[in-house]
Amino acid sequence: MEEELNYVTVTFKTNGIPAQEKPNDLEIIYDEVKTKEQAWDTNPVIPENEKKAPLYTLLHLVAAGLGIICIILVSVVIALSIHFNTVMSEQYRENINLTAKNLQLWTEKTDLERQTEDLTREKDRLNWTIGVILEHEIFPVNTYCPQKVCKPCLDGWVLFQSNCYLFSKSDSKYDWMGWQGSRDKCKKMEADLVVIESQEEQEFINNHTQDYNEKHGYWIGLSIRDSMSTWMWADGSNFTVMYWVTQQAGNREFCALTLPRADPLANWHKASCDKRNRWICESRALIKPDEESAALSK
Repeated sequence: MEEELNYVTVTFKTNGIPAQEKPNDLEIIYDEVKTKEQAWDTNPVIPENEKKAPLYTLLHLVAAGLGIICIILVSVVIALSIHFNTVMSEQYRENINLTAKNLQLWTEKTDLERQTEDLTREKDRLNWTIGVILEHEIFPVNTYCPQKVCKPCLDGWVLFQSNCYLFSKSDSKYDWMGWQGSRDKCKKMEADLVVIESQEEQEFINNHTQDYNEKHGYWIGLSIRDSMSTWMWADGSNFTVMYWVTQQAGNREFCALTLPRADPLANWHKASCDKRNRWICESRALIKPDEESAALSK
């Protein structure tokens, strides 16, 4: 804004000054007086920054207050986060320790259950062995347990599942016997003629017999022992499974034998009980095999 120039007229009085000394003309002195516009303005203009100074001050205070509140909130959030993380870390450690403890308890429980099962099996096997020993009037310890190491079966016998089998092998017909004579031979060895109770046993027997004579086979423990013509096993059990050959039997054929050359599942033959044949003895094993060993013996 341009400055305004104001002119002032100054008049000097001559009172007390001699006339002759008075100047002819009064000298008029003009002096420039420069004033600021606002000095003469009866309504001064207040600058915008000065007008708004109180408003800015209030905003500053509000902003400062909000800033303090934000700092407090951030501090609280940080503190809560640290506390939460600490609590979660402790909880995590507790969970880890609890999991490890539960795993240890589960492992110990599993070990105890396994040991219990092992002890139960050992108990069953021991009871089995005691039962077999009690079947003998005089138990041949040296025969079953040479050098104090017991075997499930005697030498020459074949183990299948939990039983031992002896297949006579003589090629001389003078060593062959009738059904009752064959059974007596088995009895002397604390055994009896074989009792076939399953297809697996039937197949096992067929795999261990030999075709030694066209008209002969191996006596099994099956015969007719009453007037009702009822077939019964040597141990007195009922006749359940049947693997007969298709040919018809004669009138006086009261005993059964197995023919090696016939169909494995159809090789029982009815014959006269006096006919001389080989035979198959069966007895319980001294030591009951576990499930794995029994499976391998099939």
